[in-house]
Amino acid sequence: MMKLYVTDKKGSILCEHTGEENVTLVYKNKYKKGDVLHFVPEKAGLYEVCFEDTIAPSIVYVESHASFTIPFGLMNRVCYSPRAFKSLQHLITAKEANPEFVRARRNLALNPFDGHNTSGMYPHASANVETRNESLFAARNAIDGIFANNAHYPYPFQSWGINKDPKAELTIEFGLPVNLDCIALTLRADYPHDSYWVKATLEFSDGSKEVFPLEKLATPQHIHIDKKDITWLVLKELMKAEDESPFPALTQIEAFGKISESTIKKDMV
Repeated sequence: MMKLYVTDKKGSILCEHTGEENVTLVYKNKYKKGDVLHFVPEKAGLYEVCFEDTIAPSIVYVESHASFTIPFGLMNRVCYSPRAFKSLQHLITAKEANPEFVRARRNLALNPFDGHNTSGMYPHASANVETRNESLFAARNAIDGIFANNAHYPYPFQSWGINKDPKAELTIEFGLPVNLDCIALTLRADYPHDSYWVKATLEFSDGSKEVFPLEKLATPQHIHIDKKDITWLVLKELMKAEDESPFPALTQIEAFGKISESTIKKDMV
C-alpha cells in the first residue's frame, strides 16, 4: 500500500487516502500556513508524483517518506505559478513509475517538487549560496523544468542566483546510482542585465572532473560525458565573463542518462 495525507502545523492529519499501485487524494480545503503534504510508499522506489495540479508530474525516488511543505508568503511563492496552491480543492496523486520509462534515457535531474522544505525524495538540488536566500533564486529552480530565461523576475523567470559569489557551487543528488552521457546548462539570458560564465567545472561522485567552456547563449549548452554509477554532481568554479553586469545565473541544469541497471530491481519498479 501507498499513502498520501495532509497535516497541519501541529502535525494533525487533515485528510488521507491509501492505494496499491496508485493513490489519489482530493483535499477540499484552502491550505493554511504550516500545512504539509506527505507521501509514504510501501517500499523504496521510483514514483510519479504530483503534489499540485498546476505543476507537471515528476518521476522521483522515494526511500520511505517524502514530504512537501506548502509555500506561504510572496517570497516563498514567487518561483511558482500565481495559481499554485491557492484553490479551495486540491488534487494530489502518486503512482508507481512506468518500468519502461524508468529504464529510458531522460533528464534525471528533473524534479519541480524539490525545494528547501521538501524532504525524502530525489533528485534534490542544493547550493552553498542563493541570492538573498529568496525562492526566486533558489537551487531548486535549476531543476524545475522551466526554461523561460529572457527575464529575471518573477515566475516563470526563476533561476539559481549566486549573489555575485565566485565560489558558488550547485549540487545535484540523484538518490541512487545513474549513468550519465550528457549535461546541459541553460544560462539566464536577460542580457544586458545578465552576465554569463565562460568556463565551469563539473565534479562527480566518482572523483572525476570535467572542465568546459560556456558561451553567451540563451539556448542549452551541452557537455558530453560518460559517467557510470554516479550518485551526485557539483557545478563549480564558475568563471564570469569580463563584462559590466555582475549577475550571471542558471535557469536549468539537465543530466541526461539512465538509471543504473545494477540498481533497478523488480521490487523498485
